[in-house]
Formats: sequence, structure tokens, C-alpha cells
Amino acid sequence: MSNGGVVFLMYHELESPGRPLCQSEAGYVRYIVRTSDFRSQMQLLHEQRWRGMSVGEALRSFATKSVAITFDDGCETDLLYAAPLLHEMKFGGTFYITTGFLGKPGCLSHSQVRELAGTGFEIGCHSMTHAYLTDLSETDLHREVADAKTQLEQILGTAVDHFSCPGGRHNRRVSWAARKAGYHTVATSRIQKNSGNSDLLALGRVAVMRSTSLHGFEQICTGSSFWRMQLEVQLREATKKLLGNSIYDRLRAAVLR
Repeated sequence: MSNGGVVFLMYHELESPGRPLCQSEAGYVRYIVRTSDFRSQMQLLHEQRWRGMSVGEALRSFATKSVAITFDDGCETDLLYAAPLLHEMKFGGTFYITTGFLGKPGCLSHSQVRELAGTGFEIGCHSMTHAYLTDLSETDLHREVADAKTQLEQILGTAVDHFSCPGGRHNRRVSWAARKAGYHTVATSRIQKNSGNSDLLALGRVAVMRSTSLHGFEQICTGSSFWRMQLEVQLREATKKLLGNSIYDRLRAAVLR
């Protein structure tokens, strides 16, 4: 890996044979990685002597040949499948929790979040209800960012320093709200490595998709495929700006169907 920084990997729910997913909508499923593929990806990192780290660990060291491993939403598979495998590989990780999802079918319970934290993993916040933050009023933005932090800290009994944006929707208002709430970092969906020069309230993160091949995963970790991914993101962002989040999501769902 070059000295250009550290890639933050973004995962969601893991799929295990015979276990129903939290959602079946096509736009959701495309982000779901099979447990067998996740194991292959982590084994690749381990065999090639990469370090898997939490967000906090990565930002303290920016170590060569390392990645930050993160999960969004707070699905039960975080505890059942992801955490044991990360422990097996001696990797760290950060699990961003959507507090309003806790206790729902397929999602972590309050006690399971505490168990996940108790095994040594870092817990971050992924908002209260998974709303697109850039669409919200000041009152609703405060609830999704600040109130969710307070709620999660009450569950854990410890500080929550890291936040990730639902759907990657981020702007200066979101950074300001996160800073005011007391977060140290905000993770977006910008396709970039993070370094000591990065804005901590607008960190990059790259989604590992259901369709990501093992070779494609390796390219993500090294950053060699970023130029192509950045072009795709620019096109999507231009379309979102033109249509708005709601219309864009309806159009994407229709295309995926």
C-alpha cells in the first residue's frame, strides 16, 4: 500500500444460508455480502499481512498496509458472524449502530450491543432512524445526530465518538451538527483514502458490495480502482442533485427491479 492513507471499508448485513435478511428490497440487498465472501476477504487480508483496524485505531496510526473495517446499521449478523471472524483474524473494527433499529427482527438488541462492545469492538452511531440527514430540518438533524448519540451512550455506559452518515448523505450542516454533538469523526461515502490531512468530519469510506469480486476487493484496499469509482459517484451525485433524494431512490428501485 502506498503512503497515501488508509482505506475505510464499509459493510452492512452479512447473509448466511437459511437466515432471512432484514430487508428484501433490491437496493438493500446489493449491499449485503455473503458470509463466505466476507471470510474470503478477511482471509486475503490476513494472508497478505494487512492490518484490520477500528476507526479510532486507524486514525491514531495511519499504518502502512492497513484498512479500517466498519459495519453500518446494527444487524444481528455483526455479533453472530462478523465479530467472531474478526477476532479469529485478530482484526479490530467499528460497528455503527442505528439506535432506532435496536430490538427489531434481525437487528441487535440493547444487550447484544453491549456484548459487542464488551468483546473489544468500537461502537459508533449511524443516526436514530437512518434518515437522509441532508434533507432534515435543524430539529430533526439534532435528533438523528445528537439524541442518537445520547441514547447509545446510555445503553453502553461509555462515550460514542464516531458517526457515519446514512446513505452517505453529508454536507457542512451535518459536520456542524456532529461537531456540536461531540463526535470526533464523521464517515461519509466519499471514495478516498484517509490520512493525517483528512477532514475528520468528512472521512472517506468505500462500500464492499454483494457483487464485489475478490480481485475487486483487493483493488479497493489498495485504492487502485478509486479513479473509476469516483467517476461513478460523480455521476450519481449529479443525478441526486438534479432529482432530489426521494425521486432518485424511487428511480433506482425501479431500475434494480
